[in-house]
Amino acid sequence: MPRWRWLMAQLTRQLWIRATLLGALGILAAILAAVVERYIPWTIPGRIGADAVDSLLTIIASSMLAVTTFSLSIMVSAYSSATSNVTPRATKLLVEDQPTQTVLATFIGSFLFSIVGLIVLKTGAYGARGRVVLFVITIAVIALVIVSLLRWIDHLTRLGRVGETTDRVEGATRQALKARLRDPCLGGRPLHDLIDDLPGETIPITAEVVGYIQHIDMPALSRLSEANDADIYVKALPGKFVYPHVPIAWITKPGNEVDIDTLREAVCNAFSIDDERSFDQDPRFGLAVMSEIASRALSPAMNDPGTAIDVIGRTTRLLSIWANGPAGDPEDEPTYPRVHVPPLDSADLLEDGFMVIARDGAGLIEVQLRIQKSLLALSRMGDSAFRTAALFQSRMAFDRAEAAMTLEADKVRLRELVRSRGNEPGVTVAFA
Repeated sequence: MPRWRWLMAQLTRQLWIRATLLGALGILAAILAAVVERYIPWTIPGRIGADAVDSLLTIIASSMLAVTTFSLSIMVSAYSSATSNVTPRATKLLVEDQPTQTVLATFIGSFLFSIVGLIVLKTGAYGARGRVVLFVITIAVIALVIVSLLRWIDHLTRLGRVGETTDRVEGATRQALKARLRDPCLGGRPLHDLIDDLPGETIPITAEVVGYIQHIDMPALSRLSEANDADIYVKALPGKFVYPHVPIAWITKPGNEVDIDTLREAVCNAFSIDDERSFDQDPRFGLAVMSEIASRALSPAMNDPGTAIDVIGRTTRLLSIWANGPAGDPEDEPTYPRVHVPPLDSADLLEDGFMVIARDGAGLIEVQLRIQKSLLALSRMGDSAFRTAALFQSRMAFDRAEAAMTLEADKVRLRELVRSRGNEPGVTVAFA
């Protein structure tokens, strides 16, 4: 995805954008009712008094201001609940919630429409036909507000809940995983061994700021490589924490005369770096947030192993998508053949998904049973690297449980599960 499209997608997720657009639409509708009168060639039957429209607009203005203020307080409470009960990293998905933004923008747009309509109405700018047009628009606005209120009431029953927030994290992670499966190396050529695959003479590209890589503009890197007859080797994938003097990429010596400092700056500008990680190009972040939700549930303050078990099931479902492999043909020519990008490591994905849960739930037999069932099921999926990584996490979880559990009967039950699953076809377990 080009950087401008990514920035546009980030911008459209902001609440103030929707509120501004619908607010401007409301103002335009109120003014249009006064302007359009002179262009109506026919006489509208009936007569609408100024007092009737005035009363309706006054009701909308007063009620929408109160509803908007109340809705904002509900949103803040939901964000606070998600921060304390789920994880602060999931709050971003609530802030970007489209139904919430649309409803609030509708309330603000209706409020601005009524205020501007009242002002123009008091100036006497509306004639008889203009008041009829304003009345019709007002009825349409009331209908829109009613539909939005009904949607808002239904949405409030789930906003900020643990299950609803976990659903959002799972959905964002699924999108990121599927996007990476469509382009395993972001459209570039696979870079499996960062040391051996690098040519002898390369120029390091270092970050100028400290932060997390959120997005890599692959089309921009491809244009730079083609224009300078040079290959680019990406080291830092989205989600990587970078800082000055550490290379985020290398570029081979250009085939034409070019200022090296300018080239370095151009390559560096293709990497969007910010203070926080983003879900879009970073599937590992989504899996890490899922683990944080389970870890928070397993804390003594929450004591909610049921949520941790639910997260284990969701993580297993997500990783099974990854185990199915890329959606395209591995032999297909990459979109950006002169940009080399390392693929995601299955071991890292499984570690992000299970290591924290296995550590924090080491002493809980119900959590450990579900972890072993999930990991041993995953060990029958995917390629050899994926299966090996799943068995490694299973072994680590088993060792933690052996060290943390105090009841021998729980240990025996866990051993029997691992032994019975290890005897199934396609699974080799050497630690039960």
